[in-house]
Amino acid sequence: MTFAGIPPGAWFGEGTVLKSEQWHYDAIALRPSLVALLPAELFFRILDESLFFNRFLLEHINERLGQLMATVQNDRLSEPSLRVSNCLLAMFNPKLYPICSAEIALTQEEIGYLSGITRQKVNRAVRRLQEVGLVNVSYGRVEVTNVEGLRRFAEASE
Repeated sequence: MTFAGIPPGAWFGEGTVLKSEQWHYDAIALRPSLVALLPAELFFRILDESLFFNRFLLEHINERLGQLMATVQNDRLSEPSLRVSNCLLAMFNPKLYPICSAEIALTQEEIGYLSGITRQKVNRAVRRLQEVGLVNVSYGRVEVTNVEGLRRFAEASE
């Protein structure tokens, strides 16, 4: 089961460090990636010394909570096109992923894992989104050509 996609430039795992727990999940890079690890001691030192970092972390965790609540609602109430559009929009959260590219290197199968639907339903959903000019689809990639249009589509479909 896939819980999240993390675009380039993003980070994760702060909750585990804050709770001083062992990491309970598998994090798997599906593409060639450069991954850095911030030692817990340094994380806590920055947390103790930087009001800016505290505020950033609080906003970051709040965004993740909002994203989780939206995902639960989306999973329970939405038809496939809306689930796929919300999955793609999650990659464009400027607070969580400030340097996300319009081109998302995800296969339709991977979007299905993230959306909780079959690849076949993802295929129909991305074709629908492509027909209305919101995305371009190529092998192993989806390019969001109109992020605001995709947001409006998602809001209108709720």
